[in-house]
Amino acid sequence: MRVLWSPGSCINTMTDMRTKQGLSHAQKTSQTLVCSGSQTSDAGPDGCFVEGAILRIAMKNFLTYDYAVVRPGPNLNMIVGANGTGKSSIVCAICLGLAGKTSVLSRGEKVGGYVKHGCNKGSIEIELFRSDGNVVINREIIMENNQSVWTLNGKHSNQKTVEEAVKALRIQVSNLCQFLPQEKVGEFAKMSKIELLEATEKSVGPPEMYEYHCELKNFRTKERELENVIKERNSYLEKSKQRNERNKHDVNRYYEKKRHLDVIELLEKKKPWVEYETTRKDLEDVKKERDHVKKQLTALKQAQVPMLTKLQSIEEQLKPTETQMKEKSSAIKDASLSCKQKQDQLDRIHKEIEHIKQTFKMKQTEEEDQRKRISNAKLTIEDLKAELAKVADQPDLSPKINAVNTELRHIQVEKARIEGEKAQLRREKDNLFAELKMLERKLSDLNNMMNAKEEKLRGRHNDTYKALQWFRQNRSLFSGNVHEPIMLVINMRDHRFAKYVETHISFNDLRAFVFQRKDDMEKFMMEVRDKLNLRVNSIFAPLESCSGRPPSRNIESLRRFGFFTFLREMFDAPDEVMSYLCHQYKVHDVPVGNEQTKAMIKTVIEEPYLKVLYTTDERYTIKRSFYSKKINTSNTSIYPSQYLNITVDAEGKQQVEQQIKVIQSRLRDIDEILKTMQKEASSLDRRDNELLSEKKELLELNGKKRQLQQKINTKQDRLRQMEQGGIDLKNIQEETKEKIAAANSRKTSVVAGLMAQMKLRAKLTMDKVYLALESVGLFAEKTKLENDCREGASGLKGTDQKYSCLEERKVLLTEQCKGLLKRAKSICTMKPDEALPQHLKTAFSKLPDTLDELDAMLNEERSRAECFTGLSKTVVHEYKKREQEIKQLEQELNEKNVALTAFRQNISEAKERWINPLKQLVEQINSKFSDFFCSMQCAGEVDLHFENEEEYDKYGICIRVKFHNSSNLHELTASHQSGGERSVSTMLYLMALQELNRCPFRVVDEINQGMDPVNERRVFDIVVRTACKERTSQYFFITPKLLQNLKYAEQMTILCVHNGAHMLPPNQWDETAFIRRCLRRKARN
Repeated sequence: MRVLWSPGSCINTMTDMRTKQGLSHAQKTSQTLVCSGSQTSDAGPDGCFVEGAILRIAMKNFLTYDYAVVRPGPNLNMIVGANGTGKSSIVCAICLGLAGKTSVLSRGEKVGGYVKHGCNKGSIEIELFRSDGNVVINREIIMENNQSVWTLNGKHSNQKTVEEAVKALRIQVSNLCQFLPQEKVGEFAKMSKIELLEATEKSVGPPEMYEYHCELKNFRTKERELENVIKERNSYLEKSKQRNERNKHDVNRYYEKKRHLDVIELLEKKKPWVEYETTRKDLEDVKKERDHVKKQLTALKQAQVPMLTKLQSIEEQLKPTETQMKEKSSAIKDASLSCKQKQDQLDRIHKEIEHIKQTFKMKQTEEEDQRKRISNAKLTIEDLKAELAKVADQPDLSPKINAVNTELRHIQVEKARIEGEKAQLRREKDNLFAELKMLERKLSDLNNMMNAKEEKLRGRHNDTYKALQWFRQNRSLFSGNVHEPIMLVINMRDHRFAKYVETHISFNDLRAFVFQRKDDMEKFMMEVRDKLNLRVNSIFAPLESCSGRPPSRNIESLRRFGFFTFLREMFDAPDEVMSYLCHQYKVHDVPVGNEQTKAMIKTVIEEPYLKVLYTTDERYTIKRSFYSKKINTSNTSIYPSQYLNITVDAEGKQQVEQQIKVIQSRLRDIDEILKTMQKEASSLDRRDNELLSEKKELLELNGKKRQLQQKINTKQDRLRQMEQGGIDLKNIQEETKEKIAAANSRKTSVVAGLMAQMKLRAKLTMDKVYLALESVGLFAEKTKLENDCREGASGLKGTDQKYSCLEERKVLLTEQCKGLLKRAKSICTMKPDEALPQHLKTAFSKLPDTLDELDAMLNEERSRAECFTGLSKTVVHEYKKREQEIKQLEQELNEKNVALTAFRQNISEAKERWINPLKQLVEQINSKFSDFFCSMQCAGEVDLHFENEEEYDKYGICIRVKFHNSSNLHELTASHQSGGERSVSTMLYLMALQELNRCPFRVVDEINQGMDPVNERRVFDIVVRTACKERTSQYFFITPKLLQNLKYAEQMTILCVHNGAHMLPPNQWDETAFIRRCLRRKARN
């Protein structure tokens, strides 16, 4: 057993420890065990390293190390040291130095964060054993831009080349079966069966096993795709055949319809030729008839000439007589017009006389009416005077009216006062309503923010959320103060500072309930944890309140370093919660600074009493050695807040709810006051209406005498006006007689003129009669001649019309013949000078020769064709096209089926290459795993899990364990077993893999933390036995503590990690001298 001491973080020197051997880039794919004594002095005198094992790890300015060199042994390497000394830093160096991702470590996303604080860059150098020359990988990390500079065997390289070199040595830092850092220990049990199988294949299986597995998964995927394609093609083929079978009847009907259409086309071609022949025959008949009618027309015209000559002579004799008759008629018309004018004058004079008489009668009626009005006015005046005499005896009503007015004014004042108070109350009510709405919106916003925080709690820890709902329904069960989870009752004064508080307080406490009384806490845990089986945390607040504790130093004394407040001042919380946080987390004494603090950090950490502090984006923890008083600091990045960035003021919410209750109470009081005032106002309105009615009656009585006197005066004035405005009927009668006499004189003159015009009109009428008698004889002779001519002209006209019709018909038939001939040739696609082809003549000879027969046959064929509806040429085209597709699909399906058969044969062969070695591998793992569990008096088994043998992507490894005799084997999960049981299971599975020896080294970081001492001792014994066998891979076991009296093996290498200001540099560390001094000291004692 080798014991090595690795100095810690305060060493400032570095020496170049690279190997002087020649380096080669040859890659080895087989696992080779080589005794290091024959290859390199770094292997140790009695160690045998496998290909890819780690010979040396050098770190400079890396996490807690200034400079350190680690030289592990070929078998089990125990890295032991207290928390914070830098054990996990070695794990980080292995991961990052071998081109691993920062996500594997889960300690920070940026690689620059792994550089020691205060340094610009750091470096990792790892030397790996290889039989034909060791591999030296150097990675220099630059903090400023998170970049890395790689060298491979002393030559500049890139990350991809390094990854390939690491892969060639079968190193997989991303595989939890090979590399299990502290942050990933819990994730091993969370791995699915599929992930565990893939990790096991990569870790201990032959190189081709995982490739065969991937190949099988790809084959199965392609097989499914091919099966789906064949299934789809078969479905489509069947549908196409069914569709074609359905369309076959339509195709037959289409061809039958086409036969009818061909007959129709032939009939339509012959019809123009028949029409042309019929029209041509009609044209010949019309020409013959026209020539015959033309001869008849010439004979009739010659017989009409003598009668027309005599008729013309009589017309010349009638013209002078007709002229004279027209002149007489004009004169008679003028005389009649003059008579009419005179008669109109007489009518106007008659109307004027009647109007004069009517006007006189109206004056008589008006004079009679005026006498009656004067008599009535006198009677009315006498009645009013009598009524006035009666009213004059009543007393004065003015005092009563004044009393009523006084009471009305008093009522108006009271109503104005009530209305003013009501208006003031309404304004107050409106203001209260507005304030209430504002407070309700504010409360709603606070509730929404609280709901958001509760949803975040629900998403992160559902059990706590369920317990919160139970608590709210059963709050009355508790006698003391009980506070909901701390993350809900803490209210940040500024959400930007939430990240500090959330970083400082663990999530387990953030989701914890806080109790003032211990019995309440026990009752709560019994109900929620034991009965409801919910995982919740609870806290008992200190008996003596610590919320008001003063800080050890005033903030003013720290402002020169950039500190501006303490954590306690950044948030509000109930007294019990704040008391617990001050007691447990010292929030009253943790200062928060800014960029100035970060810039002065070296000065700040020298200040006494500072144990934890915060800068803008980092947390610093300061420890002082009890012996040397030296300072050791560690810093971690601050991540953005997830839960406390939503600020809800709980006290403010209670104040808002209290204000709402006060306003609602005041609104109810105002409503009652308004109802009382409304009743009082209604009573005043009724009294006001009564007084107004009384006042109206008094005013009417008091003003009646004055009204009567005014009416008498008015009537007397009106009577005087009527008496002064009388009508003089005698003068009007004389004026009327004079107007009638003048009108009669004008009437006599007009009658004389009318008689003269009537005599002239009679004379002219007699002259016109004599002329009419003279023309009658001539008209009689003319009529006789016209009748004779008309009889002859009628026959001539009829003959002429018949000739014209025949001529027009001849022209029309000629044009029709030309058009029909042209149309017939066009329909038959013939040239204008081309004769009818013989095949058409033959076809036409089989068809009827008359238009009626052709039309009848054409209608019959069209009716038959129309019976075939819904058919088109596309049906036939689609039918033929689908037939071709069916043939192609059948051919394609045959090819696909042949390909699928061949593909399945390939899958079967690939499966045999993969499944048999895999089953043997799992059986070996199961054998080792079961033996390990049996040695611990427990039970465990590993088997290959699958639901369907053909689903290769669903294959997995199932681990089942049993730690108690009373229980059955249960699958290893993240929830069923305890943390210690999961750690034991994980460790034993890794040890089962260790003996299969397929990877150069394995790393397990602090997996024994959750184990009880018995299991830890058993697991340690198994690890020592397994990892210290010959021809096994290198093993790194990191732990902060070891049990006493453990069994060790000579093949083990123990690396003790310390840190402190007085540690020696690596080049000055002499293990032999150290052991010699210890032996001498022991001999002296």
